[in-house]
Amino acid sequence: MDNLTNETKDLKLDDNNVPIGPAPPPAGADLSAMFPGLPSGYKVNTGMTLEETIADLNKHPLFMTSLDDAEDNEELAALQSLAYDGTPLENGLNFKEQGNDCFKAKKWADAKEFYGKGVQVLQAEEFRRGKGIKKKVQKPREVGMRSEEEQKAFEEREKKRLAENDGSGVVKEDEKDGTGTKEEYEEVEDDPEETQKERTLLEQLYVNRAACHLELKNYRSCTSDCAAALRLNPRNVKAFYRSAKALLAVNKIVESDDACARGLEIDSSNAALQQLAKEIIAKNETVTAHRKAEEKRAADARRKEVLLKAALEARNIKTRSTGKPPDMEDARVQLVPDPLDPQSSLSVPTMLLYPADYESDFIKAFNETESLEQHFGYVFPLPWDRENKYTANNVECYVETVSGGLAKVGKKVSLLKVLSSGNVEIVDDLLKIFVVPKGKAEGWVKDWKEKKLGRK
Repeated sequence: MDNLTNETKDLKLDDNNVPIGPAPPPAGADLSAMFPGLPSGYKVNTGMTLEETIADLNKHPLFMTSLDDAEDNEELAALQSLAYDGTPLENGLNFKEQGNDCFKAKKWADAKEFYGKGVQVLQAEEFRRGKGIKKKVQKPREVGMRSEEEQKAFEEREKKRLAENDGSGVVKEDEKDGTGTKEEYEEVEDDPEETQKERTLLEQLYVNRAACHLELKNYRSCTSDCAAALRLNPRNVKAFYRSAKALLAVNKIVESDDACARGLEIDSSNAALQQLAKEIIAKNETVTAHRKAEEKRAADARRKEVLLKAALEARNIKTRSTGKPPDMEDARVQLVPDPLDPQSSLSVPTMLLYPADYESDFIKAFNETESLEQHFGYVFPLPWDRENKYTANNVECYVETVSGGLAKVGKKVSLLKVLSSGNVEIVDDLLKIFVVPKGKAEGWVKDWKEKKLGRK
């Protein structure tokens, strides 16, 4: 069947988008001949395309290429439930006991699997009853009625019946071949007492499996199993408790509180639920405090931006962004010492460039009230300046203007005066100042202008 699917996907088309080779059967054609392995009495559903027919067959246990979740596939669940000896109630109880043993040993994954097998068996009964199908049981017979050879023949017939059955547990009329199948089983009405026991056990299995999911941190599966248990019994306190625990673990405070409150409505003295209610309140306070802190940080960030913009405009300082800012870690244009105080002064990251020697220095926070001379006091002497060319009295300083020219900067002039002239701009939160030895200043300025003219 996989090959057939692949062939339909790999169907070659010519330049006019017309299939090359035999055309696929039209929708509604009888496709039974294409599937010689179909069980007796099974007819391919008409009115479907080839792809739809394959998809429909994939839902049947006999033709599956991959297993679905048995709890969602009624036919598969019913077929798998037949693999165990004993009644569904007996099998469910057995799986529950095995799951309990594993749970006590803290083998959560193994316990989950055993509880799941019990759910599978009993859920198949729920599906059967939901379809209105009667229970099929083996007829009582006298001891020694069947010989060893007859027993083997009977087992072979059962294997064939299970393979050809559609998963509902009912033998079709056209499948009764007269070999004993019709006589071996009979349809009986469900015993209300046993049905209730099965549903009570199914509810317990769901809740127990939810406990395993909780330990394994499968929180979504935990809440799903709790919901299934509550559909069977809306007053199951354990289901409300474990659902609330799982929801709290993923910070769904409102939903967790609702589940906890519903459980307490049923059993107000439940110690576990009372403790959980306290945890929910504490978690809510923590989450609320964290949210408020985040909101405050966001509000402060917006206020800082507004105040900084107002400070720059008030000082007539121009700024520009290229979209490719340099990596300066946390250095940026800001108000200091308090970015939220309009009376704070402006601080500007500044790069001192020594173009004559291809070197540089970085001043992280150049305050608007400070001058170059103040910073030269600790920058000079430069470790690489063996000729001692760079001293406060032996250098000229320049900044690039908005128009692309150069403006000379006085070494004793405050940074605010330089920036507020309206002729200089801060680019990407960084101010660049060129520092050149006096003996080379004239030649460097000339080269600068020539390069600028050449670019134009």
